[in-house]
Amino acid sequence: MTTAAASTAPHTAKDGKGIQITDPAMRQLAKLCREQGDEQILRVGVRSGGCSGMSYTMDFVPASEVEEGDEMYEYSSPEGAAFRVVCDPKSLLYIYGMQLDFSTALIGGGFNFTNPNATQTCGCGSSFAV
Repeated sequence: MTTAAASTAPHTAKDGKGIQITDPAMRQLAKLCREQGDEQILRVGVRSGGCSGMSYTMDFVPASEVEEGDEMYEYSSPEGAAFRVVCDPKSLLYIYGMQLDFSTALIGGGFNFTNPNATQTCGCGSSFAV
């Protein structure tokens, strides 16, 4: 099934790097970032655990919690909303090139991660192995 969102290229940060974000995910993230306020940054990473060994993390943190060595990426939604995503260097090794999508489906909806580095993924889509 082809949708308009699937036919457009995913968004990358202004510098062309970072996580690839689809149109539906951009709209949802822009909305969430507006609700969180200017002093909040989206932190994306990985941690040990989950069905396949590692799981994705994604949460808003105060800008003051950005640490030295973290990679910061700036994104602009098609509607003009701008937001920042930060990732620690260790997590970036596992998720570099990952695509973040968003679905409003009743089953399996929410944010979905497509990670080219994963050798195995869980059915829930929130954990992986490399």
